[in-house]
Order: sequence, then C-alpha cells, then structure tokens
Amino acid sequence: MNNKKHIIKALIELGKFISQFSLKGIQQKNDVLYNNLFFDGFKHQIKLAHEHNGWFTKENVLFALDGWSNLLIESNLNQWLDKYDFNEIIPKKIAIIMAGNIPLVGFHDFISVLVSGHNVLIKQSTNDKHILPFLAKYLESITPELKDKIEFTEDRLINFDAIIATGSNNTARYFEYYFKDRPSIIRRNRNSIAVLTGKETDDQLKALSEDIFRYYGLGCRNVSKLFVPKNYDFDSLFKAIYHWHPIINQAKYANNYDYNKAVYIMSEFDMLENGFLMIKEDVSYASPIATLFYESYDSIQQLKERIKKNKDKIQCVVSNGFMDTEIKFGQTQKPQLWDYADGVDTIEFLLKI
Repeated sequence: MNNKKHIIKALIELGKFISQFSLKGIQQKNDVLYNNLFFDGFKHQIKLAHEHNGWFTKENVLFALDGWSNLLIESNLNQWLDKYDFNEIIPKKIAIIMAGNIPLVGFHDFISVLVSGHNVLIKQSTNDKHILPFLAKYLESITPELKDKIEFTEDRLINFDAIIATGSNNTARYFEYYFKDRPSIIRRNRNSIAVLTGKETDDQLKALSEDIFRYYGLGCRNVSKLFVPKNYDFDSLFKAIYHWHPIINQAKYANNYDYNKAVYIMSEFDMLENGFLMIKEDVSYASPIATLFYESYDSIQQLKERIKKNKDKIQCVVSNGFMDTEIKFGQTQKPQLWDYADGVDTIEFLLKI
C-alpha cells in the first residue's frame, strides 16, 4: 500500500473520531476506533485549550473540529490529492512553524506533509499547543508507522530540509533571512475583505456576520474591512449582525472593544458603533479586534484593479458577483482542502523539494 493511501485511510478514521466533538454536542459513537483510549482525553484537551488561551472557547474549538470532520472524508481527500503524482517521493524532514491565532490553524500543513510522504518537525505556537499533539497520537495509533515521522519540539529548529512558517510581517522577515538557504513557504499577515453593493439581502448580511465575528475576527480569513458604495447606509448591516451581540460578554473581546473605543474617542475619530462592533473609515486592511474598517468606492473596475494590486495583503474576497475568485457570504471559515493559504500549493511545494 503506498503512503498516500495509507495516510488517507488514517485521516478518514481521524475524521470519524473528530466528528464526535461537534457544536451539536459531544457524543461518543460506537464505531470509532480506539475511543476507549482517546475520547475522554480529547474532551480534556479541549478544556485545557480554553484554560490556556481565553480566545479558544469551547464553541470556537468545536467549530474548527466540525470543519475538519467534514473535510476528512474519503471523497474530499481523493478530490484533493488525485491530481498529484506521489510516486517519486524521497522522504525528507519538513519543519513547520505554526501560528496560534485560531484553533488548529496549522493542521492543513501538518497533514500535507504526512500525505506527501515526508517527516514532520513541528514547532507550535504557545497559544495553541494542546489539540494537535493529541490528534497526532491518535493518528499514530491508527498507523503505527507514523510514530517515526511526527516530531514536536519547543527548542530551536535544527536538522530539517525545508520549512513552512507562518507569522507576522515582522517575523516573516526574520524567517526569510534565517531560512534563506532552505526551500520554504513563508506566510505573512493577510486579511479578508467584503465588497458590498447595497443590494445584499438580509440573509447575505447575516451570513457575513459569521465571516466577521467567528474566532473573534482573529483569523486571516476573517473579514476585517468592507468596501461599500458612496453614501452606504449601515443600518441594514447593523440589524443583520445583531444576533452576534452576546460576543461582548467575552471578557477579552470586551476589553479590546473598550480600549479601542476609548482610543477612537480621544483621537476624535468618526465611527459607528452598536455596543459590540465599531465601524471606522480607514485605508488599512487590518482592523483591531471589535473594529471593522471600511472605504467607499466609486468605480467597480477601479476597485478590482486596486484589489489585484494589493493581492499579497488579501486572503479572501467576500462578495456576490464581483469577481471569479470570490467567496460566498458566510463561507470564509469553511475552506476546502484545496483552498491553499495565500494561494500557494503546499502539496506541489512538498513534491518538488
């Protein structure tokens, strides 16, 4: 059995295991392998993840797990991998430096390395260090051969052949210098935008709220900025997103809201706010927590040209009929396996090194 088929089989079993931990409820199933060893332990890891990082609420962790359980099924995995040729692989050690902004943000890189036949050396963020090692142990139980292919470290990375590193713009410059002699994928800060026309339905705007607020807006796929037509009326948007108002009860979010609001008031910036979100006109793509930036546009064509010019700063464009590569409202946090971060094909990179 070749490596790809072996790993796909293990990932399918992992998907079944993860499916027990859902927003609909945590419920043990009878047909999941090694549940007696792992089910209760994983519940504890979810609890630890939140205790260690206040942004990793149970709801957000389960949302991430729901997404992965839906992706790790045979049809999806085959659709993702069938176009690649895995026959010429010489196993190498691939280091991954993971971000920690949202739960399991580095999981796609992790499974990409394994399915490509390489060994993986993982340096996790201190903000997200509980869930992945546990899932790796589950994979090793399903496929014992993986025990020699997965390594976690908190020390300085040494003895690796290529690297995938994700960080801020500042750390990316450090990564580029430090790893300049090795094949690499270096990811920087990116943000997502939405282009509104004023003709959106209430359902579309309600769906957009998921793109804005999920994970408290901490992901690169979260919408942090709107482009709206001149004299856009924000009332419809505020009404459509109001069901998210309980988010202000989360202490870390509320602290950011209060702080940023105070800064804007003292700076005498114009803004709109509804008690849990501030909307401010600003040219930047990256908005602070609890704040959504916006700019007005005159010409659709000019806006398309601007977005194209700034594509290295933008992860997702949410819209309806604006451009071919757009993402539908409410779907930014539900990428497919073949939706690569920054548009860089990770598997292709791993097959060429």
